[in-house]
Amino acid sequence: MRRLFPAALAAFALLTGCATGEGQVDVTNGGEFRFVEGTPDGEVIPDGERAAAPDFGGTLLGGGDWTSAELDGQIAVLNFWGSWCAPCRVETPQFQEVFAEVRDEGVAFVGLNVKEADEQFGQAFVDSEGIEFPSLYDPAGEVALAFRDYPANAIPSTIVLDREGRVAAVYTGEVSQDDLRAVLDRLLGEG
Repeated sequence: MRRLFPAALAAFALLTGCATGEGQVDVTNGGEFRFVEGTPDGEVIPDGERAAAPDFGGTLLGGGDWTSAELDGQIAVLNFWGSWCAPCRVETPQFQEVFAEVRDEGVAFVGLNVKEADEQFGQAFVDSEGIEFPSLYDPAGEVALAFRDYPANAIPSTIVLDREGRVAAVYTGEVSQDDLRAVLDRLLGEG
């Protein structure tokens, strides 16, 4: 039991904290979850090494149901954020700028509002910043758990999917617009 407490504490910190560092996050919880190293800035996982993303869905901020089937055939940027997270408050409006540039090129963005005390806080942030892409309200972090092989429990985290719904890039911590654009350009160039 004493051995499990430090691992549980580390997992709790990942779920509730705001990531600022880079590099490998490797947490093993009874063999059930393993978080792998994120991709370097601007890098894409080679085509033959990409794994299929899990299906996920939920309720959107402001209401309505949404499923990952809506991403079929598109490149997708999944951003795990919270209005309480300082890097997220910088990154999310920047993501809106990139989204506005690429939304007509077959690129979808989806926010995943996690660990938010009240949905109204997330909705107020989205409204005040003019965020146009949808965000799921996921206070329990269930979607992050669906991505158990990737470090989606660090906030912010960003996972980029290729047109085939496979994980093409993973970032823990804040992602710059230039790095995100570089990844999207490479994926758009894949045809």
